[in-house]
Amino acid sequence: MRVAIITLSDSGYAGQRTDESGPVIREMMEQAGYTVVHTALLPDGIEPLAGELRRLCDDDLADLILTTGGTGFSPTDLTPEATLAVTERAAPGIAEAMRWQSLQITPRAMLSRAAAGIRKGTLIVNLPGSPKAVRECLQFLLSSLGHGLEILRGTAGNCAR
Repeated sequence: MRVAIITLSDSGYAGQRTDESGPVIREMMEQAGYTVVHTALLPDGIEPLAGELRRLCDDDLADLILTTGGTGFSPTDLTPEATLAVTERAAPGIAEAMRWQSLQITPRAMLSRAAAGIRKGTLIVNLPGSPKAVRECLQFLLSSLGHGLEILRGTAGNCAR
């Protein structure tokens, strides 16, 4: 499966901060057998991300897009809004599961506004911005993510066991 990784950070985009979360995602996804086909570092805001998501999905460049950053309460944290603006179908269980799992670690997980959804044949998932939280959430998601992507892409049957 092909994965694209997008980091949202004004300070990272300006060269004032090193992206630490994107490389964590890349490492974990490659270890899980995914092929990273695209990475990007974008400024916060709706349109830079929405445009990139539309391009990646509409041109069938990735099966999965993982974003990191922009899911908090800051006025510039607009990753969920950009994601929901471009998705055709919501996948709320993914973000709910990440919050539930993260709440086992910290009560601040309730402050995450992460979203997930589908555009055409691509799943988009918003991950947190911190490398530690990215690792925790992605480790939890990986056990079910592959099956969901296979169903989305039409290479597997239903989810019943």
